[in-house]
Amino acid sequence: MQLKKENILIVDDDINILELLQRHLKSWDYHTYKAISVKEAVQILRETKIDLLITDLKMPEIDGFELIKFLSEHYPKLPTLVVTGYPSVQDSLSAIKSGVVEYLTKPFTKDELSTAITKSFSSIKKDKGSLTNVVSQKADSYGEIIGNSEKINAVIQIIERVKDNKATIFIKGESGTGKELVARAIHYHGKFSRAPFIVVNCGGIPENLLESELFGYTKGAFTGADKARDGFFQAANGGTIFLDEIGNASSAVQSRLLRVLQEKEVLKVGAQKPDKIDVRIISATNGDLKEMIKKETFREDLFYRLTVVEIEVAALRERKEDIPLLVEKFLFKYGVEYKDRFIKLSQEASDVLQRYDWPGNIRELENVIQRAVIMCDKIIEIEQLPEALKFNIDFPKEKLLPLKEIEKRYIQKVLNATNNNKTKAAAILGIDRKTIREKLSD
Repeated sequence: MQLKKENILIVDDDINILELLQRHLKSWDYHTYKAISVKEAVQILRETKIDLLITDLKMPEIDGFELIKFLSEHYPKLPTLVVTGYPSVQDSLSAIKSGVVEYLTKPFTKDELSTAITKSFSSIKKDKGSLTNVVSQKADSYGEIIGNSEKINAVIQIIERVKDNKATIFIKGESGTGKELVARAIHYHGKFSRAPFIVVNCGGIPENLLESELFGYTKGAFTGADKARDGFFQAANGGTIFLDEIGNASSAVQSRLLRVLQEKEVLKVGAQKPDKIDVRIISATNGDLKEMIKKETFREDLFYRLTVVEIEVAALRERKEDIPLLVEKFLFKYGVEYKDRFIKLSQEASDVLQRYDWPGNIRELENVIQRAVIMCDKIIEIEQLPEALKFNIDFPKEKLLPLKEIEKRYIQKVLNATNNNKTKAAAILGIDRKTIREKLSD
């Protein structure tokens, strides 16, 4: 018998229902796969191209609703048919909202099953022609800072307070939250915006070079210093210097920095006479300086000099209402960069982005949008988003089973893969058909 191209996965913890469904489907020439748990179903989905899923809702450990949610994001175009013995209006509405095409109540007739399967497959063609909901919002911004959440507005209010004076400012926040953008906003929105703005990543310069790079050096100060050179502080004179990852500064650099703050002067490496300087210092870190003070790796007196004004930049998970605005910014940015590739975002994809916690913060979000703009043509759908962002089932730890049970389950898996062809299964397992029957009946 020639099988149809469609592969149908049946998920139910009731073996009798599995067998009944498989018999009906085989009589219509469909290729079938069986799973007695959601975990087995997910494994089959990852290994095999499935064209239709038929699932029960009420199952032990992980129920069918979890599977439907998983499908809606990892396999959004896969039609799903629910077959359940526990009908209710609430369950029906929830399943349909999750993307289920048909909903059958046990017991059902063979004709009812056939009709539901036909409708499920025909719905695929309808979906291809449907319009996608597209999210589009105008970004609220303050310089390069995007957002209108309470936490961002609190940051902007502090910037407005400090932008026109040269008090030292300390910005704290997780990596990728936009601490440098805050520093730039302070400088470029104030009356010193025409003066230099110098960015120094203290973690990106080798420890033995940081001191001379920051403060400059005289001719002959060390091997290779064949002429005098100004440092970043001299370059920033009259303006602002932003010291990112200040926690990486060595004790020698910390001592010199304290002198700059106290005396308003810089002493070059190898020099005897200091140079007067007028610089606003903004520093930042994603580490805990107070903890470093306890461990005596950061000077307490320097800490208090650096933190006259503190600004805390919230993690993206704490200001999720800003995500659509940030997405719009990045869509435009990379649309221009990749030559008029102006892409939109579907509502379903937007929902996924706003649910995710973004451990890498804005930097991670920008990376995701940049990749999606490259990989899609007109609209970013769920398919263009990384797997890590999508709904994942938290399976309980696997129980330790007797060897016979593990053997039995593996034999069943091979039978599923061979469409219950015992001859093929026996060849793969290296045993005969009689042994298969005996092991399954134990």
